[in-house]
Amino acid sequence: MNAPTRIPEGYRQDHQGRLVPEDQIKPVDQLRDDLVLSLVERGRQLREQLKAFKADAFSEIQGLIDQSAQEYDVQLGGKKGNVQLVSFNGRYKVVRAIQENITFDERLQAAKELIDDCLREWTADARPEIATIVQDAFRVDQAGNIRTGQVLSLRRLDIQDDRWRKAMDAISDAVQVTGSKSYIRLYERVGDSDQYQSISLDIAGV
Repeated sequence: MNAPTRIPEGYRQDHQGRLVPEDQIKPVDQLRDDLVLSLVERGRQLREQLKAFKADAFSEIQGLIDQSAQEYDVQLGGKKGNVQLVSFNGRYKVVRAIQENITFDERLQAAKELIDDCLREWTADARPEIATIVQDAFRVDQAGNIRTGQVLSLRRLDIQDDRWRKAMDAISDAVQVTGSKSYIRLYERVGDSDQYQSISLDIAGV
C-alpha cells in the first residue's frame, strides 16, 4: 500500500492526484473543499463516538443483566436476545436487539416438495386458501431471496398431516444462521401518551 502523498503548504491535491498551487484555485473551489473536508472529519469523529457509545451501552446492559441474574442465583447463557430497560419514571426506554441473519440450506427444497404433495391433495378437496398461504411464503423478495420470516411462519400452522409435519422438521433443519447484527435503540414517552417515540441516532432521522 502506497503511503499518502505529502501535500506541501500552499498546494492542494486534485482528483487526479496532481498538486495544484492554491493561488491557481478559485476561491469558491477552495471554500467548497474546506467545507467538505471539515464535514467529513466531524462526521468521522461522530462515528467514532457512536461506536464507543454502542460498545459501552452493550457492556453496561450486559453488566446489569448479569447482576440481576446473580440476585436470583441464575446463570445466564450467552449474550443473545432482546432486552428492554425502562427508566424508573417510565419516560425512557432502552432496547438491546440482536437480529440474526438466517438462510436456508438445500433441505428447504425437500420441505417444499413435501408441502407440494400436501397441496396437490388438499386443493383437490377445495382447500385453496392453504395453497395461497403456502405459495406466498415461498415467493422471493425483490432481490430474489427467500423471505425467511414468511417460510418460518408456516410452522405456526396447526396441521397434523404427517407429510406437513415432516416438511416443518425439514424447514427447521434447513435454518442456517450466517451472522447477526446488534442494535441499541432509545425511546422517549412524550407528554401523557403511552406511546414511545424513537430517539434517532441516524443522521437522516434527527
